[in-house]
Amino acid sequence: QVLNRYTYASTLSHLRRTNTPVGRDGKLAKPRQLHNSHWGLVCPAETPEGQACGLVKNLSLMCYVSVGSDAGPISDFMSQRNMQLLEEYDQNQNPDATKVFVNGVWVGVHSNAQQLVSTVQELRRNGTLSYEMSLNRDIRDREFNIFTDAGRVMRTLFVVESDVRNPTR
Repeated sequence: QVLNRYTYASTLSHLRRTNTPVGRDGKLAKPRQLHNSHWGLVCPAETPEGQACGLVKNLSLMCYVSVGSDAGPISDFMSQRNMQLLEEYDQNQNPDATKVFVNGVWVGVHSNAQQLVSTVQELRRNGTLSYEMSLNRDIRDREFNIFTDAGRVMRTLFVVESDVRNPTR
């Protein structure tokens, strides 16, 4: 397709367009609908009319695609924070340990996941670790996932610290 340069808004829209590889003549509704996980990432209103309705989607204005960073420093950091490497782990010794994954690869386990997650979040917020790093803790499955790879669709979240002394702030 030729890049549309009529206005700045149309250029942005054209550059942030995604295409679902499904035949346009089909009457299936599911591929045309937004999934719940698309909230905040895909614009629910900006889609063409006609056969391509719902199959051509646009990224939301506040979302971006991650550039990615090296996973080595975060793995080294986790080792310094009492993470047991996978080769050294004995399940009989520590059955309630949380598995630690970096970019989908199981690298080790940690016995105090809550403290580890809080530490990593704080370091990401103050800029020591990359702001593009995604953190996901699954308490039920006892897993802590860290993603640093490229190509993830992300959106900005603002952290609001509540003031216990003044609840109106």
